[in-house]
Amino acid sequence: MDFLDEKLAAYIDAHTAEEPEHLQQLNRETWAKVIMPRMLSGHLQGRVLAMFSRMIQPKRILEIGTYTGYSALCLAEGLTSDGKLITIDINEELEEIVQRYIGNSDYRDKIETLTGNATDLIPELKETFDLVFIDADKENYCRYYDLVIDKLRPGGFIIADNVLWSGNVIKNRTDMDEETLAIDLFNKKVHNDSRIENVLFPVRDGLMVCRKI
Repeated sequence: MDFLDEKLAAYIDAHTAEEPEHLQQLNRETWAKVIMPRMLSGHLQGRVLAMFSRMIQPKRILEIGTYTGYSALCLAEGLTSDGKLITIDINEELEEIVQRYIGNSDYRDKIETLTGNATDLIPELKETFDLVFIDADKENYCRYYDLVIDKLRPGGFIIADNVLWSGNVIKNRTDMDEETLAIDLFNKKVHNDSRIENVLFPVRDGLMVCRKI
C-alpha cells in the first residue's frame, strides 16, 4: 500500500487534520490486538472519507465491511442531523470492539451494525442511499456493486477501497491471483458503466469514487 516516498508520506500526514481522539484510540487498539490491522483505513484515508462525507452530507450511508468500525465512524461525521449509517460485516469476532467504540461515540444513535453475509442482507434493505462504501472481500466487489446501484439515488456516490491492491492491478493477467483479478474486473466494470462517472484516486491503496448520473 506504500506507494509514496516515506518522507513525502510523513509530510502529507503532518499537513492533514488529526484524527479525533476516539479514532486515535481505535487505531492503536486495532494495531495492538486485531489480526491484519492494515485493513484499517487509518489517518489519511479516514480523513479523506470524513471529508467526502461532509461534502456530500448524506442522509443514508451503507458500508459493506465494518472491520473494527474506524471507517464507519469517519463516514458518520458527515451525516445529516437525521442521518443513519448501516454497516455490514460477517466477522462476529470483532463485534465487541465495534460496539464499544461506536457506543462511546457521538454517533451511537446514528450507526446500525448488521452481522452476516452482505450479499444476503443488502437485498433486504429498503433504504435509498446517498453514499455507499465498499471495503469487504474483493472477490464480491462486482456483486456488491450490482446489489447497491439500484439502491443509490441519482447523484449518490459509491466509494470502493483497495482498488489498486498494492499495485498488483498492473501485473500481467496471467500473474494475477483471484483477488487481483476481481479488483481489476471491478475497476473495468465501473469505468465502462454508463450509469456512473468515476475517478480512481491513488489514496493509500486506491479509492474508486463513482457518482450515479
